[in-house]
Amino acid sequence: MQQTDFLVIGSGIAGLTYALKMAQYYPDKNILVLTKAAADETNTKYAQGGVAVVNDMENDSFEKHIEDTLIAGDGLCNEKVVEIVVKEGPDRVRELIEWGARFDKEKDGDYKLGKEGGHSEHRIIHHKDVTGWEMERALLEAVSRQKNMEILKHYFVIDIITQHHLGYLVTKATPDIECYGVYVLNSQTNQVEKILAKITVLATGGNGQAYRTTTNPSIATGDGVAMVYRAKGRIENMEFIQFHPTALYEPGMKGQAFLITEAVRGDGGILRNKDGEAFMTRYDERKDLAPRDIVARAIDSEMKRTGTEHVWLDCRHFEKEKFTEHFPNIYEKCLSIGIDIARNMIPVAPAAHYSCGGIKTDEWGRSSIRNLYACGECSSTGLHGANRLASNSLLEAMVFAHRCYTDAVNRKDAIAFADRIPDWNAQGTNEPKEMILITQSLKELQQVMSDYVGIVRNDIRLQRAMRRLDLLWEETEQLYESTSLSIQLLELRNLITVGYLIVKGAMFRKESRGLHYNTDYKGKSELVQNIVL
Repeated sequence: MQQTDFLVIGSGIAGLTYALKMAQYYPDKNILVLTKAAADETNTKYAQGGVAVVNDMENDSFEKHIEDTLIAGDGLCNEKVVEIVVKEGPDRVRELIEWGARFDKEKDGDYKLGKEGGHSEHRIIHHKDVTGWEMERALLEAVSRQKNMEILKHYFVIDIITQHHLGYLVTKATPDIECYGVYVLNSQTNQVEKILAKITVLATGGNGQAYRTTTNPSIATGDGVAMVYRAKGRIENMEFIQFHPTALYEPGMKGQAFLITEAVRGDGGILRNKDGEAFMTRYDERKDLAPRDIVARAIDSEMKRTGTEHVWLDCRHFEKEKFTEHFPNIYEKCLSIGIDIARNMIPVAPAAHYSCGGIKTDEWGRSSIRNLYACGECSSTGLHGANRLASNSLLEAMVFAHRCYTDAVNRKDAIAFADRIPDWNAQGTNEPKEMILITQSLKELQQVMSDYVGIVRNDIRLQRAMRRLDLLWEETEQLYESTSLSIQLLELRNLITVGYLIVKGAMFRKESRGLHYNTDYKGKSELVQNIVL
C-alpha cells in the first residue's frame, strides 16, 4: 500500500499540468502520477493542429472566440465555462511557454496564427504539425526537474475506492460518495496494489478505441469514465463523439489512423469527391472550414452517395516549401506511402477522434464524488456542448488542470486518509485459458459501435447496438469474475461500459444536435438539455 496527498491518473497535458503546479506549490509533498503505458504515450502527443487562444487583440477578441465556441456547441455549452476557458487561456499558454514549450513564430517574432474550422479569426498557435508532442515534451522536461514528483509507469487503475469497498451500499442516490484512492494493477509484477490519496485527479484521456478506426492511440479506452460510472458518479453527454473529418485513408485501415490536421484546410486545402467536385459548397456556406460535425457528415454523405471509401483533400495548389515547413510530419507520412502532395491528392475519411462528454464536473473540475477531480478529455466541463470547436481541447485541459489545482490547494488539509481499506481480493480466480475470448469481443464491440453508433444513427441501429452490448457485457463480466486480471481484460471491460454510455445517451436524445445525428429525429428539440447518466 502507498499513500500520497495528491494522486494523478494520466500523464497527458491535463495530468502533468496539475501535477507540476502541485509539486511547485508543495515542495515538501510527494506528487504521484500513474500512467498505464510510457509517460509520453497520451492523446496529447498526437494532437497536431494547435491551441486556440486569443493572442492578437487587434484583429481578434475574447468575445469572438466565445461566440465561435458557442456556435460549434449547438446550444449545449455552459456559457460561464466558455468565458472562463477563453479568458483564462492566455495565462495558461504563457505558463507553458515559460516551462519551455516552443510555438512557431513569424520573422518579426510574433506567433504564427492558424485558422481552423468554426473559427472566425486566425488564433491557433502551433509547433509545426506536432503541437501536442511539443507540449508533452516541455511538460515532461519540467517534471523531470521536480524532486518531489514520481511517475509510475505501467500502472493500470482498476477502480476508484469508495464507501462501497468498506461494505456500504452505494447507489446513484447516495449522498457524499467519497474517493479514498484507487486499486491498481502493476503490469510489471501482475500484482494488484492499493494507493490511498487525499485528493485524486482523473486525467485519463478519451475513448476512441471503442470504434474500429480512430485517431487515438491504443491506450484511449475510456478508463476514467468507466471507473467513475461504476463508482456511481455522474457521466454526461456521452453521445457526442466527434469524428475528425480527415484521417488519412489507407486500404483496410483500422485501429489508429494517421490524422491530417484541420489546419491543412485552414491554410487552403480543398475537399473533393471522386469526381473532383469541391463538394462542401453544397453543404455549408463556410465550405471546408465549417465545424467538424458538418464536415464529417458531408464526407459521410458523399462516400455513401458515390459508393467510395474516402474523399480527397487537395493540396496541389500549395507552395511545396510552405507546406513542408508547416506540416513536415504529414508531408513525410504521405510521401512514405507514395503520395506527393504537389502532384497527388490525399485520400481522407472520418475517424473517431474526441469525446465531448465524460465525467460531469463543476467549474473547478470537481466531480460528483468528493475528493475526486477530472480534467482533460475524460471530463465534461460544459465547454464543448454538442460539438468541440477545433483546438479548444488543449486549452481546456490547461485551464481546468489549473482550476483543479487552485481548488485542491484550499481543501487538502481538511481531508484525512481513510483507514480499514481492504486489500484486493482475487480469491477464486484462475489464469485465462484463451485470450481470443477478449480479442474477439473487442473486435465485436468496435464493429457494433462503428456500424450502428457512428456519424449517422437511427433508433433501430441504437437498439441493435444495445442488445449486442448487453451480451458482450455479460460475457466479459463472467471473465472478470472468474479469471485473473490483465490489461486487455480491463480495457475491454471499460470500453464496453463506454459503449453502453454512448448508446444510452444517444437513445435518450430524441433530436439531432451537434455531433449526434439521428435520421429519425432530423430536427432539434425545443427542450435543450444535457443527458446525465
